[in-house]
Amino acid sequence: MDSRSTAEGRHFTISYAGFNRPWAAWIAHQLMARGHRVVTQRWDPRVDVPFEEEFSALLAAPGHIVLVLDNWYFGLGPIPEDDWERTLRKTVSQHADRFAAVTVATQGVPDSVSLLNPADLHDLDEQEAVRRLLRRLSIDASGPLTAPDVPGPRFPNEPPAVLDTYRRNRRFTGRDAELERIRALLTDRRTGPETVDRLVLRGSSGSGKTQMAAEYTHRFGNDYDVVWWVDATHRAKARERLAALAPRLGLPVGERIGERIRSLHEAVRSMQHGRWLLVFDGAEDPAQLTDLLPGRPTHVLLTTSTSGWTGMPGTRVLDIHPFTRAESVAYVRRRAPRLTAVEADQLADAVRDLPLLLAQSAAWLHANDVPAGDYVRLLRDADKEPEEDTPYPLNFRTTWTTTLGTLRERDPKAAELLSLLAFFSPNEIPVRLLTEIRYGDLPPSLDGLVRDPRSWHLALRRLSEYTAVRLDYQQGLSDYPAVEKVRMHRLYHRFLRETLSAPERQAYTDTACQVLVGADPRRPGDTRDWERYALLLPHLGFAGAFDSTRTAVQELVLNCIEYLRVRGEHRTALNLCNEVLEHWQRNLDPRHSALLSLQLRLCHILRLAGRYSEAEERGRAVVRRLADVQPADQSELVRAKDGLGSTLLAVGQFTQARDLFTEAAARFADQFGTEAPPTLASRHNLGLALLLLGRYTEARAIHRDVLQIRQRRLRSRHHLTLLSGTVYARLIRLQGDYSESLSRLEQIVRALRKISDERHPQSILADHQLALARRRAGDIPEAGERLADAARRAAQVLGPDHPDTLVVEADYATFLREHGDIRAALRYAESVRAQYGLLLGPRHPYTIGTSDNLGLALGRAGEHQQALALAEEAWHGMAEVLGDDHPWTLGCALNLSAARSRAYDTQGAYELSRDTVRRVTRVLGTAHPLTLSARTALADDLRNLGRTTEAAGHEEDAVRVLGATLGPEHLNTRDARRRVRPYWDFEPQSL
Repeated sequence: MDSRSTAEGRHFTISYAGFNRPWAAWIAHQLMARGHRVVTQRWDPRVDVPFEEEFSALLAAPGHIVLVLDNWYFGLGPIPEDDWERTLRKTVSQHADRFAAVTVATQGVPDSVSLLNPADLHDLDEQEAVRRLLRRLSIDASGPLTAPDVPGPRFPNEPPAVLDTYRRNRRFTGRDAELERIRALLTDRRTGPETVDRLVLRGSSGSGKTQMAAEYTHRFGNDYDVVWWVDATHRAKARERLAALAPRLGLPVGERIGERIRSLHEAVRSMQHGRWLLVFDGAEDPAQLTDLLPGRPTHVLLTTSTSGWTGMPGTRVLDIHPFTRAESVAYVRRRAPRLTAVEADQLADAVRDLPLLLAQSAAWLHANDVPAGDYVRLLRDADKEPEEDTPYPLNFRTTWTTTLGTLRERDPKAAELLSLLAFFSPNEIPVRLLTEIRYGDLPPSLDGLVRDPRSWHLALRRLSEYTAVRLDYQQGLSDYPAVEKVRMHRLYHRFLRETLSAPERQAYTDTACQVLVGADPRRPGDTRDWERYALLLPHLGFAGAFDSTRTAVQELVLNCIEYLRVRGEHRTALNLCNEVLEHWQRNLDPRHSALLSLQLRLCHILRLAGRYSEAEERGRAVVRRLADVQPADQSELVRAKDGLGSTLLAVGQFTQARDLFTEAAARFADQFGTEAPPTLASRHNLGLALLLLGRYTEARAIHRDVLQIRQRRLRSRHHLTLLSGTVYARLIRLQGDYSESLSRLEQIVRALRKISDERHPQSILADHQLALARRRAGDIPEAGERLADAARRAAQVLGPDHPDTLVVEADYATFLREHGDIRAALRYAESVRAQYGLLLGPRHPYTIGTSDNLGLALGRAGEHQQALALAEEAWHGMAEVLGDDHPWTLGCALNLSAARSRAYDTQGAYELSRDTVRRVTRVLGTAHPLTLSARTALADDLRNLGRTTEAAGHEEDAVRVLGATLGPEHLNTRDARRRVRPYWDFEPQSL
């Protein structure tokens, strides 16, 4: 090649196979950065043109021609090696000054490649690769870069830091135009409104959508910093897979899937970790997936066979058609080299150019010495038969019946294994579980197969050669590397199941269920076993687990539901519960223990998901059903009543909940003892009910007792002990002892820091309680920081609509009203009130109480008439649902008297204040902070009426007691001395 390097640079044409586009892009950047002009030209030789003529056409390109050689470059066509030898020796010899080459090949190439003297860039670092490239092209490596600050494509030997995608198909053929179209739609902003960030590849089964998406991730993956593949055929699997990306990116997250996904979306919004490409394969139902998809600037590629994505905002649908005939012929001739171009054309025509059928037909013809013409006639004869009621064309059935028959004849054990694999999810068949199963749990023929590594390896290899099964191997040095994943096309999966008789299907169902049962860790609450449950979950339906009457299988199903519950996957857990319920109600006696357990779990999950009315309806139905057939002390009935009580707490029926918890605690104590876990759990719930009823002294006594037992029976740092300690400290604060509450919560938060992550929900809620205690104790700056942090963490970890997030945000809004930005306070207050209204309804105490908080914020903002209206509404509403003497009603009365006073209703304010002092003294005692606030408010109203002597008496008593209990410099004491009108904040309680 010409060694001159002119000032204005030279012109290069880079010829590359589409498979190695990353190398072509990198080489082009290196040359352009040094002032040279570059054109890239994809190498795709036509088979209907003599090869020498096709290769010589490269000479029409301008400048010097740089060939990027790899095994794909020589595999296209396909071109016989003799043709390559002859053409290279003739053309390169005559035009040696025009040709140069680099090689990244991992296998042997034609000997004549030596004429090109290629620079070998395989397995080098970038610095050495640049040096060899420039030396081969006679370019001065010491010359200046024309644009040194312009980032270029990533060096191909250094893939993205996060790259986890479908294994590359080394037989991928054609589709170059479609891949370039996908790239343009996702990246070329010059296309204007046509550019999209979500691109859906839509096509019929077998059209090659998944393979095309996989090839895009490899061909263009180096243009991204994060490439992640998601199996989207099931929502639970998609969420699990997407959540697994968070720790790979180093995001500070806990174990909950929802938290991880929210952190990913936040990382996308803040443009962390560079350029992202996410692929959702098998995205058939948009309703199940749209909330998982991140927005810009992430590129999202989806595959589907449905039309559900059409017309969705920000989404473009690209229809994927079968191969072109040229692509079909090229693929067949590479997969089955013995076929001529005419025979390959005839086969492609018979299977309608569908990639899935071409792959299996060509593989079978390659493995069997059968005349291609006979096989093609068999396919064409099938298409002449009358159409049957089948989800696929008849030539699908003919192709697969032929290959399956051959497999059964030549390797019966492999055929039996194939039938068993059809009873697992086709997207990720857990073949490793088969090798881990206990001796005797498989049929004898398969039991021997899985215990012989060589036979097992060969059987799987035969499946991949004869059928639509794809193997992914673990990396290792073993003679028989373990198969990590097995995938089966969904259409073929369905075909296999339909070929079996009813007795055969039942036998394989029993075996598949036994495999899953054997893999059940039986500890769904243990985070160490969550990965295993995530593996088992997608296979339950395919294995027929929902129809099994075996106790072990039913326990497996219940354990998977429990895993979803503790993982925070409430929506998926509900879907699974309802699906299982349909089967079990049809197959089991209404009194069956498994069915009853399922119904109790369903009520629990409905409650956790915020669907309280459904949870109450189902819970009452379960209790009625059990009460009709069981004695009052039967454990299932007691558990059902206890669960219903929790639901009633959530919907605001505190008295009924208290009665149910009282009964449950007594029954459990009789059955298991007063210190047994079920008894303590019911007593804990009873204490919560009493707290919500405003009976703080009784609630405190119960929680003190439960705390002491748990400290003695468990340990001081056990999560249940710390939970009891947090509730007990909350009650101490509600009774006005701020210093003791603060001291206890400081210890609890320190202990939680040592045993759990700060993002754990229990840690967040303990921090929230500590912030409230600090605020009441007068440490305003520290309280503000902790409340803001708890609100942020709750929204991210639990979700913005979670009940506990609303609890924290309600208290943060009241803090901002008094000590922060009133506009932010109004936003939070309005949002929390609206969300409680949607979640619990307008007559729930939490909705009423947060309406009162909103009224206080509006009053602070000067909107006194609106504040008065909300205060009147809240007081009447709270009295109606909880009674006149409930502490929350009395707090609303305190706020209403202040609103009336501001509205110059002096007499109305006084009358309400006088009644409030009388009631609150009787309910909470003379020294409670709310009692002292009510007396301070009454003093203010008396002064407004000119009754200064009476006012002074109330005021002096309140200041004296406040000083004695809270200290003379406490904010409440100072406000009382300065005659600042007191207020009461409604605090919704976490359950």
